Amino acid sequence: MTSETITADAADAAGAWQLGALSVSRVGFGAMRLTGSAAFHHGTPSDRERSIAVLRKAVEVGVNHIDTAAFYFSALRSANELINTALAPYPDDLVIATKVGPYRDYHGDWGTSARPDQLRGHVEENLRQLGRDHLDVVYLRRMQQDSIAEHFGALAELREAGLIRHLGISAVEPRHLAEARAIAPVVCVQNRYALDRPDPEADELLRLCSEQGIAFVPFYAVAGETGERGATDAHDDEVLAVARAHGASPAQVRIAWTLHQGPHVLAIPGTGNPDHLAENVAAGALRLTDDELTRLNRARRKAG
Repeated sequence: MTSETITADAADAAGAWQLGALSVSRVGFGAMRLTGSAAFHHGTPSDRERSIAVLRKAVEVGVNHIDTAAFYFSALRSANELINTALAPYPDDLVIATKVGPYRDYHGDWGTSARPDQLRGHVEENLRQLGRDHLDVVYLRRMQQDSIAEHFGALAELREAGLIRHLGISAVEPRHLAEARAIAPVVCVQNRYALDRPDPEADELLRLCSEQGIAFVPFYAVAGETGERGATDAHDDEVLAVARAHGASPAQVRIAWTLHQGPHVLAIPGTGNPDHLAENVAAGALRLTDDELTRLNRARRKAG
């Protein structure tokens, strides 16, 4: 499953899911790695033209769900600016999801997360950078607060005002999903979730989202324990064995395993490398056997 296997609309192989009124391919694209060799202030800034080419290639092969944030920037690059430059005027079916709550100053240092009354400014900054008059999906990224009601309520008001079409929540516990749904509809939940990271709380959120028809959107599914510093090169023996059996890369197996967790699960692997983009999208066509899933799930439990 190399980059040579990818064709136009390759993302269709993974199927689609409804984010509210918006239909998206289950293999999307995470914009975090567009800005450099690692996220945020880690690594070195990316080549701008190459990042733009990656975005355009993603849309060419059928990716219509891009995950971004105004705080995705490096010393020289802004993910939102790259998206705007590469893709505007935007295709009608393209869904751009962004996150608000965390804050980085112009030096790239993390500042105090937004108060509820500051979230409109975060939303408007994303609108300005992306060149849009509304945002398709906005996640409230929880920043360790016990309750998200006041923050989520502020976003619900912006949804009523027409600045936001759909709402999601991120980095939450199961109880926060019920708290948010009592205020406004939730179309997606974005939490850390990976093959090498057993997490009973995340498993419970995965189950609740399935029951309630809500998309579950894992982040760092490929990066694993390395997180914002990039994709992991530490792979369990079972991952390597399954990869060999399919002529696939370990990253493709991790993406395929993620998608096999349920039809409501959306993958958003990110990269600034055109070849890796092709491999990531091609992973949507990788079908794991029941035996392979059993072995991979057993290895996941052992990792805990």
